[in-house]
Amino acid sequence: MILLTVRWYLRYNLSFRDLVEMMDERGLSMAHTTIMRWVHQYGPELDERGKRHLKPTNDSWGVDETYIKVKYLYRVVDSEGSTIDFYLSESRDKQAAKRFFKKVLATSHVCKPRVITVDKNPAYPVTIQELEEEKHMPEGIQIRQVKYLNNMVEQDHRFIKKRVRSMLELKSFRTATYILSGIEAMYMIKKKQVHQGVKPAQNQKEFIHKLFGLAS
Repeated sequence: MILLTVRWYLRYNLSFRDLVEMMDERGLSMAHTTIMRWVHQYGPELDERGKRHLKPTNDSWGVDETYIKVKYLYRVVDSEGSTIDFYLSESRDKQAAKRFFKKVLATSHVCKPRVITVDKNPAYPVTIQELEEEKHMPEGIQIRQVKYLNNMVEQDHRFIKKRVRSMLELKSFRTATYILSGIEAMYMIKKKQVHQGVKPAQNQKEFIHKLFGLAS
């Protein structure tokens, strides 16, 4: 039941109070704060466990940052639309971009980039050059700073922003970090980025149950 409420909250445009009513119909009485604590605990856990099952991404990256209710959400997808990684930052500058790239490059399913497409944010080329000099990135990466070429990642923001738009609970940076970890994890499962290729809701449920050692 805990995983059910967490999964529904992260996947659909539901509030904690919506879920309280839905569980009440099933004869289960719980406070909305209880569900909130579950989401805060298991959202990051879902992200961490799910990453072990992600398919490798390709070496053509699209990088962009988008503003949400709390701060800036950096995201990167490959040329096939698969989410590579994400990073919530309180600032939008070179230091934030560098922390983001380092986080991405430390992820096991990530292929080091050959091409990186970015917008006109001047921090990206400088950051990439520094990371090349520090041997964190391969030398000779092609940087394409052309807005229309980055449409894929900008379009990919839509699911995340749509889900966040209906939330009243992102009142702090810490809370946003917990919830966004779970939302991004559910989105990657929805996009069939895990090896099992799960797409229908029933398969998604079974996959998440296996992640947490539960029988279907």
